[in-house]
Amino acid sequence: MARAQRLTRRFPAQMSEAGYRRLKKFAGEAGLDEGEALSFLFENFESVTNGDNLPHRLQLHKAMLARRQEKS
Repeated sequence: MARAQRLTRRFPAQMSEAGYRRLKKFAGEAGLDEGEALSFLFENFESVTNGDNLPHRLQLHKAMLARRQEKS
C-alpha cells in the first residue's frame, strides 16, 4: 500500500473566488484536501492539461488580468 504523501512546502497564494470554488469542488470529488489537490494537479500538469488549448487559454487569462490592471 502506498504511503501518504507528505506535504513539505507552504506558500502564500492568491486565487480568484471562482478558482477557489473550482479547487474545492475538485478536491471534494477526488477525496483530497485543497493542498493535496494542488499538489496532484501540478505534479501531473502535462497529463491533466490539454497542450493544444493551454497557450490560448493562458493568453486570454493574461489579457483579462491586463484589463483589470488598467482599470485600477
